Amino acid sequence: MRKLHWLFMAICLAVMPVLQSCDDDDDGFSVGDFTPPLWATVRVTGNAFYLDCDVWGKLWPTNVNLGGYEPADGQRVLTVFNPLVKEYGDFDYAVNILRLQEVLTKEVEELTPENDSEFGNDPVFIHKGDIGISGGYMNIIFLQNLPSDTKHRISLVRPQNDAELYAEDGYIHLELRYNNYDDLTGLRVYGAVSYNLNSLDITSETKGIKLKLNSEVNDEVELTFDLKEPGDNTENVENLDLSKMMLE
Repeated sequence: MRKLHWLFMAICLAVMPVLQSCDDDDDGFSVGDFTPPLWATVRVTGNAFYLDCDVWGKLWPTNVNLGGYEPADGQRVLTVFNPLVKEYGDFDYAVNILRLQEVLTKEVEELTPENDSEFGNDPVFIHKGDIGISGGYMNIIFLQNLPSDTKHRISLVRPQNDAELYAEDGYIHLELRYNNYDDLTGLRVYGAVSYNLNSLDITSETKGIKLKLNSEVNDEVELTFDLKEPGDNTENVENLDLSKMMLE
């Protein structure tokens, strides 16, 4: 899987200069131009929908035949598209969607002594760089040790006490919690989840987020994310198949 990542990135590096040059060219884009996988949020408007892409802005899809896809407002997706026209009406781009994969989308939940055990704190396998913050969401890609029956639960939680949440260091303190319910098969597949951070009181004075998690490799760790330098973590998600993950 990782070998394919490097091959895909080599292709992307060859393609991206073309896309960049097209931004300044009134002739528009070529049908051969395509993006790497990118995070976006689905926005439903009437009987139609558009994508609010973390990197490219508001995208109007020109192709509506997406294999019976049913858009849900606020749903996070990973998408690959062919940009067609820049500044298309009220949208930043009109695009032809080449791939659209839904990602488990969740809210930040409050951690209390009463629900602590429900969230669990089992170790999770996350490659370095596979957590990022963009578009107002924390996006996480990981390797799931599949269950035989019960879906695992992955949660982003905040302390009940605001003094612990908004500490004096200027960072918001959160925890990633995982509950495997003691149901593991040893079979690994990729999983992904995107957490809406809009419920947090993020201000211009907030430096970033400090995230605690129980790592399969490094045990208990704390990661720091600077909100002034949002990180896109999609460089390793080409050919990502989320259809087999069992997660809630």
